[in-house]
Amino acid sequence: MAESGFEGFEKRLELHFFGDDPVIHDMGLRLLDFDSLQEVLDAVQCTVVSAVGNQYFDAYVLSESSLFVYPTKIIIKTCGTTQLLKSVRPLINYAHDLGLTICSCRYTRGNFIFPKSQPFPHTSFKEEIIYLEDKLPITLCYRKATVMPSKMTSHAWHVFTACDQTQVVTPLPNMPDIAFTMEICMTDLDRVLARKFFRRPNDGKNGDTAGKEMTDLTGIGDINPGAIICDFAFDPCGYSMNGIDGDRYSTIHVTPEDGYSYASYECVGSVYDDQDDIVQMLKKVVQVFRPATMSVSTTCASHEVWTRVAHAIEPLGLKCRSCIMDEFPSAGTVVFQTFTAARRK
Repeated sequence: MAESGFEGFEKRLELHFFGDDPVIHDMGLRLLDFDSLQEVLDAVQCTVVSAVGNQYFDAYVLSESSLFVYPTKIIIKTCGTTQLLKSVRPLINYAHDLGLTICSCRYTRGNFIFPKSQPFPHTSFKEEIIYLEDKLPITLCYRKATVMPSKMTSHAWHVFTACDQTQVVTPLPNMPDIAFTMEICMTDLDRVLARKFFRRPNDGKNGDTAGKEMTDLTGIGDINPGAIICDFAFDPCGYSMNGIDGDRYSTIHVTPEDGYSYASYECVGSVYDDQDDIVQMLKKVVQVFRPATMSVSTTCASHEVWTRVAHAIEPLGLKCRSCIMDEFPSAGTVVFQTFTAARRK
């Protein structure tokens, strides 16, 4: 293991808002101008490199990961040594100017590969929670912070949620919350496959053109063929992609350097989706990267989705090593599963 390098593991923040003005619900946070968004990103220490949008939301590829802006929801995910949580207060303030009030917050991350390189407030999970507690309004009074362990020291899942009274999840037997979020973290990628995320020196291409080539070359474009893809290849290596498919997003980020190689895949879906589609998606993701270790975190108010994960992954030579579940007031159930290659060829 390298002693230092680029931190692939992302920090992820999801904020939900509400407002009384019906016009706000049509566009809401999407009315934030680019200068305001860049001011938020300046605090985090990253920039926009590419963007795409549709009638439902806007998706931005960042110099360090991704940003998704819906009318009443914002998701920001950043890697490296970014200071993600410094976006919380400015986002709340900008939303307030639009007549929107925060009603829930969810922060998640894995185990950093290089924890000592992280700046404040990301020096420890405890420090992150103290910082979040201070920046969130007291109306978000239902709060929970947990580290979900695994049998591998390299993988653990950190979760903090906070919400107000309106967002406490109490799913009724006949009315489950149908949405789920799946966050996949993969380490020790297959070396041959990882090489596809390196650019040739002086290739004369911009990041968008090189990114599209990587999408096609690696099979990433086949994971969800129906999605519009906004991709970007970094120089000399690394890759990011946002996919938009109706009101759903997916995103991939790759740090391919040997010794600390990492890739992430995240998507949202519904418990009513064809279960075979979820299985096929998982299989395609694993086949693009062939990781030696991976974790899958599934967040959902019902239990249907996570049971398919091992069913999809284990036939590809990855064995489920641990599975842990916890309940969160505003998110429902979080299930954290880890897998390792049964044997590395």
